[in-house]
Amino acid sequence: MNRGRRCALRISGVPGENPLMDRPAYDAFSRTLTSALAADPRVVGLVALGSMSGAGVPPDAFSDHDFFVITVPGLQEDLRTDLGWLPGSGRAVLVHRETEHGLKVVLEDGHLLEFAVFDLDELHVARANRYAVLLDRGGVTERMALVAAKPLESPADRWLLGQLLGNLLVGGGRAARGELLSARLFVAGYATGHLLRLLARHLPAESAVPLDDLDPFRRFERAYPRLGGELNGVLGRDPLDAALALLDLAERELRPLLSAWPSAAAESVGKCLREARERRGAG
Repeated sequence: MNRGRRCALRISGVPGENPLMDRPAYDAFSRTLTSALAADPRVVGLVALGSMSGAGVPPDAFSDHDFFVITVPGLQEDLRTDLGWLPGSGRAVLVHRETEHGLKVVLEDGHLLEFAVFDLDELHVARANRYAVLLDRGGVTERMALVAAKPLESPADRWLLGQLLGNLLVGGGRAARGELLSARLFVAGYATGHLLRLLARHLPAESAVPLDDLDPFRRFERAYPRLGGELNGVLGRDPLDAALALLDLAERELRPLLSAWPSAAAESVGKCLREARERRGAG
């Protein structure tokens, strides 16, 4: 074991405090990256995303660097395949081509860099909520405004409720037959994601923490500490028990608020799940 290697999560403070990343080191990397790209004639722009943007929730001990690099047309693949421009690339322990445009890079100290390289025309495939343009040699600010203004998918309550009930039924059934990995995916993943969207849409937040409109799981328990704590407890149970508990929670919180609440369907799904649990117990 390499005892000299340190994790990128630099912890400060005393016991009981929230762990905080070494913020100067985080900001120093951002500045170094910006300077390196500003000196590269192939580069048209740099866009910081998420915590790196400085908007909303600041970076903490678990934050990565998330960004877009915009290049001269025709040169974007060069920057995706040769990372000589990326500060610290010589210390990378993982370089993973995640998508056509994007990569994940893990440095030897554990710090994660997630980025995509586009030309201006390719930016239309991107999505962004929190962002800051750190470098613009022409057209980047205007193009990012269009990216951020793209309407997000906002499915109707009826669709979300149908997905929620269907996923709970499938997940509970798979748990009953012993397919626990698949069951957890349907219950803790798919069904919970739809439930979180509905809860955030119809219940006032318990705390003034901005949610992530691209990922319903992000920061939910900080905006809704009571519900978030209850949901985390539910999802720690057996998937079949969790499916029934999620159905009960959804009915308690949403039925009084939604005219689209599918009472007959919810009753049938609950009955099927309870019968599956009884049969499994008897078996």
